[in-house]
Amino acid sequence: MEAIEKTLQFGSKQLVYKLQFSKRKSLGITVHPDTGISIKAPLDTPIENVEEKIKKRALWIIKQQSYFLRFLPNPVQQQFVSGESLYYLGRQLRLEVIESSKEEVQYKGRFLQVNAKKKSKAKVLLEDWYREKAKVKFVEIANPLIEKFKKLGAVPSGIYVQEMATRWGSCTPKGKIILNPKLVRAPRRCIEYVIIHELCHLVHHNHAKAFFELQDAMCPDWEKRKSKLEEFS
Repeated sequence: MEAIEKTLQFGSKQLVYKLQFSKRKSLGITVHPDTGISIKAPLDTPIENVEEKIKKRALWIIKQQSYFLRFLPNPVQQQFVSGESLYYLGRQLRLEVIESSKEEVQYKGRFLQVNAKKKSKAKVLLEDWYREKAKVKFVEIANPLIEKFKKLGAVPSGIYVQEMATRWGSCTPKGKIILNPKLVRAPRRCIEYVIIHELCHLVHHNHAKAFFELQDAMCPDWEKRKSKLEEFS
């Protein structure tokens, strides 16, 4: 049965959720990394029972949403013009856009220089440059971390780079770790944190207590790293 979107008012907070009925014995609530809420309920469950269950779990739901919200990229509108500040591996750089017969991006000390036939192409050229740097750097940073997880039998099938609107990283059921290319703008320690987070998901697929215990063990200062990551887009 197709999911339907509903809204429940809990104090000053509106909880928007997708409700789906199916052949199951119990009602389940899932909070997704994009902060979306999914409810799966047995067939013929009265909506009053669904809402009562949501109210009982509302504080947990809001807590989970707050956690994921801190983990999402912070969108910043950039114009990609000379004088603007950009970041690479946590280092603040000044952007220079120059009209040229060449089309390339050069990393020069404290500057990112974009040579383009038209200045309007600076954004595309920079995004391509970040993506290529991310492919190299993410694997370089991930390799020693993967070695630490091997003793747990957790080895990803690969490290991939993919644009994601609302996430820094994800782990697929087949063991692929996917990272947002924008993450390459953050400091190395923040990148390590995201990779460790996803490697932990190879062992524990949800955010249960065991997941956080493993993350604490593998990255004791992960909260500081996550807080720093929030400064980057």
